[in-house]
Amino acid sequence: MLESVVPNEINQKTTEFIDQSGHRPLLKEDWFIEQIFLNSQVVGIIRSLLGANFALPIKLPNHRAKCPLPAQNWHRDGGSRYGCELNHLQVFYYPQDTPAELGPTEVLPGSHFLFSLGSWMGHYEAIRGSVLTTAPAGSIYITAYSIWHRRGISTSKGIRNMLKYIYWRTTPPKHDWIKEPDFNHRPPSNFSIPSVQQQHRNWYDAAEMYCWLCGSKDKLETMVGDKEWPPGYPVPDWTPENYHNF
Repeated sequence: MLESVVPNEINQKTTEFIDQSGHRPLLKEDWFIEQIFLNSQVVGIIRSLLGANFALPIKLPNHRAKCPLPAQNWHRDGGSRYGCELNHLQVFYYPQDTPAELGPTEVLPGSHFLFSLGSWMGHYEAIRGSVLTTAPAGSIYITAYSIWHRRGISTSKGIRNMLKYIYWRTTPPKHDWIKEPDFNHRPPSNFSIPSVQQQHRNWYDAAEMYCWLCGSKDKLETMVGDKEWPPGYPVPDWTPENYHNF
């Protein structure tokens, strides 16, 4: 999440524009493209993940909610694919303050690796580890396209806009982003959120995606299980919590 990276005057201008003309004409407004799609703090991340000459959004849905509303069912958007390839990024922009009471989008970190039929996903309610994308005005969330998400429950009265758009890759992946010599590529003993996958699979999937982004996915299997990152099965020198309960 990039907090409050869009100036307040642009947030207000966007909200007023939507109220008067709807959201679709924003795609033709130079000020919107410059401040949102080409936001300097956003495009650096997009460039690192999608490579040079990534494509700019061509559609701009607005998930406009007249609150209060119940939560949606969990879902992933149409055309989602499963695997290590990262060819699309789905981005959320909130032009107004969006606390939990206005029902921001709820996402499940790590779920972009998890296959599930849509008919199965709809049966879930609260899921441990899910995150509400609460944010002050002008904040932007960058997510994997295939991540599980839903509209959160809202309890206050008001209008909540959430503009959603997609960037995509146009070149093969390669390790051409800025390199930090002191970067510690060995992961911590656990992720900061609960895993939604089978034991240790989250480690492997993250490593596989990283190697794919580097253009060296074929080297992954030679590293799995080595003392260096990425760990394999089992993770070296680490025992999961509640191990004896399995």
